[in-house]
Amino acid sequence: MEIKSIKDLDLRAKNVLIRVDFNVPLDDNSGITDDARIRAVLPTIQYAVDSKAKVVLMSHLGRPKGTVDKKKSLLPVARRLSELMGTKVDMAPDCVGDKVNTLVDNLNPGDVLLLENLRFHIGEEKNDPEFAQRLASLGECFVNDAFATAHRAHASNVGVCDHISEKAAGFLLLREVEYINRALKNPQRPFAAVVGGAKVSGKLEIIENLLERIDKIIIGGGMAFTFVKALGQDIGKSLVEDDLVETARFIMAKAKEKGVKLYLPVDCICAPEAKEGTATVVKTIQEIPPELMGLDIGPASAALFSVALDDCSTIVWNGPMGMFELDDFAHGTKSIIEKIAASNALTIVGGGDTDAALHKSNLEDKIDFISTAGGAFLEMLGGRELPGVKVLEE
Repeated sequence: MEIKSIKDLDLRAKNVLIRVDFNVPLDDNSGITDDARIRAVLPTIQYAVDSKAKVVLMSHLGRPKGTVDKKKSLLPVARRLSELMGTKVDMAPDCVGDKVNTLVDNLNPGDVLLLENLRFHIGEEKNDPEFAQRLASLGECFVNDAFATAHRAHASNVGVCDHISEKAAGFLLLREVEYINRALKNPQRPFAAVVGGAKVSGKLEIIENLLERIDKIIIGGGMAFTFVKALGQDIGKSLVEDDLVETARFIMAKAKEKGVKLYLPVDCICAPEAKEGTATVVKTIQEIPPELMGLDIGPASAALFSVALDDCSTIVWNGPMGMFELDDFAHGTKSIIEKIAASNALTIVGGGDTDAALHKSNLEDKIDFISTAGGAFLEMLGGRELPGVKVLEE
């Protein structure tokens, strides 16, 4: 199946409706604390502007659940986008309606208009056909450059395609799909997956799908303790999902059956509670006292994981190795970041916490590809079809 690129469309003097992901973090004063998602789609927006299109941008911000919330207005995004592009980006008072129609009708080639938060309308997340049609009426061409929402069938990324025949992907979405497919469909080997984070439950499908493709899997973070318990070892007060212990045994058995080397922590940084400044101690994974919990992988685990990644040609990473938000428990995650950053492998990183940890390290420029998505990245790794991508396929 082929996905058209924005370069395949004739944009000149046309209203081009572009779905972007401007779901950026704001502080208490509605200031943008991280504009990475805005900068990520600048190439697509600038290409449309340079092609003399009349550009209409649409995005959501937060979860207002169908009600107008001024704290979730996209006005700060319009201001920041204006600064980044060096040109005025007009802000619409809504995303549909007579006032919006008038603003779109008055656009000149090269102009950019940002619609107000899509999720101020309940029809967006419900993929309401009437709401989708109203959005679609604003464009002659549709471009989706919001991979982060591609795992959801909403009006702005799926429904509009029922009403606009000229549709394509923006540069960011194409890159996301290309890199993930490179890892999943034709990886350079050995291929390793590093999976961490708090819980197994959100990543079962990903792990099972990856076991069909990878040569090694490293499991860290809180989720590792469910696997450790499945081996019959005591884990103290560490996080565990008791209802998934049997599933963890199944995954380990499947890895063995597939010839996939599975690595678990051999030691961990323990403390009585997850709190900065708490007394910590390094314990082997078999010797966690009942009153302590494991909150990060230990130095021996970091060394083991580093050696496991030495010969790899493809590395996909999702999920921190510990509670990296607290400096006392960030060393394991930092060691993985430094190892992946120094690797000669194709390196692909994704997921919200993983992205945050990477940016904290200031080593993001050493990674081949950092996905802007959380859920979509995970679902694609899990082998699922993404509605926002499928609808663009021809």
